[in-house]
Amino acid sequence: MSKDFILRLVFYSDIQKMFEEINKMKKAERFLNSDVLVEILSRIPAKDLLHLKCVCKEWLHVISSRSFAKAHLGRTEVALTGFILQEKFIWCNEDIKTVSYIPAETTSLKVKQAVFGFLPEDVVVLASCKGLVCCRSCFPCEKPVIYVCNPSNREWVKLQWPWPVSHYDMNIRGMALALAFDIDPSIDAFKLVRIKQVEEEEGEEEEGEEEEEEEEEEEGELYFTFELYSSEKGSWRKSSETCQCYSKLVKKEGIYIGGVLHWLTDGDQVLTFDVEKELAWLVPVPVPGSEFIAVPEACIGESKGRLHYVVVSEQGVHVWCLEDYFEFKWEIVHFKSLEEIEGEWPQLFLNLKSHVLERVNGPWVNPLAFKDGLLLMKVCENLYLFDVKNNNMVQACSIQDLKSQCMFNPIVLPHSMSLIPLTPA
Repeated sequence: MSKDFILRLVFYSDIQKMFEEINKMKKAERFLNSDVLVEILSRIPAKDLLHLKCVCKEWLHVISSRSFAKAHLGRTEVALTGFILQEKFIWCNEDIKTVSYIPAETTSLKVKQAVFGFLPEDVVVLASCKGLVCCRSCFPCEKPVIYVCNPSNREWVKLQWPWPVSHYDMNIRGMALALAFDIDPSIDAFKLVRIKQVEEEEGEEEEGEEEEEEEEEEEGELYFTFELYSSEKGSWRKSSETCQCYSKLVKKEGIYIGGVLHWLTDGDQVLTFDVEKELAWLVPVPVPGSEFIAVPEACIGESKGRLHYVVVSEQGVHVWCLEDYFEFKWEIVHFKSLEEIEGEWPQLFLNLKSHVLERVNGPWVNPLAFKDGLLLMKVCENLYLFDVKNNNMVQACSIQDLKSQCMFNPIVLPHSMSLIPLTPA
């Protein structure tokens, strides 16, 4: 069996055809050197490899091995495969248990649920990074835990909950916990970062007596603090870094890009934290919300290794790319007016601008998540996938498809299939 014959598998877009070719090869498979097999399979996307596990025991053994997973990480891009969505109650101590998965492929737009059925309990998703997902136990819960899992290979690790639990503490339910993972074949480690906003930290008061006016001025100072967990060390520690910021986090899912975590705030700023250097700073967004007539809706995301800022206003959909973190240089990479969107997809949208300006019972158009040029946005009762690069718009699903209970500010995580192992070697 020639290498060229096997290499043709890589270029098949139809999995059924791929299996037909594989069946022809089975008799000659024993002549294939295992190194050659790894060389070929490691260049196939993770989604297709999950199907190829069913070919034979040898392929299952190869694809399931840690050495193959590491080789695969270094040779293929971690491409977007879908969005994980979970609703949440705003003024209730109970969590919504339903988790939905919206595929990114427009040819298979069918909402999937029970995505995390392999875990021992119902969970709330918190963060996603390169195929790994961080989640926690649903509240109310006496002994909550944190899970880091890979839905593709159904592997997971459990971490003990390190903070006091109160069923009436809304801050615990709304906590921001981000996941950091770098694709390095020599390291299996991931990090978690918990971010918390507090008033002026204890022990920071200056020695000596201060004037009453100065004390009053300092009472309202707010800071973000950072706690880090390393899977290598298996423990949490508090970083000495803080960041003074009076704004609140919105859409609390942290975006990890090139060693830096990013969170969007409601004060026209992006909070950033360098995980290795433990440095935090604020990056102003390219256009403040006050520049628009109606209150704009925004989200942040990653594409081509860069931070992107997406804002929807009465003018249209704006997509900005951050070119320089320290000079705060943004470049607009896409803009489409609401009138253009209506004109190109009249079967989907009507009177967008007037609805955005009226803003009755929340935003009419809400950008939920952005990854690899694909924007998931909610418009009235439906969710749409907008490919900004190729100018393509499709309806992903309706709120009814999600078995909706509360679509106000849901948790939405871009997700990419990967073979990253989590079980011990």
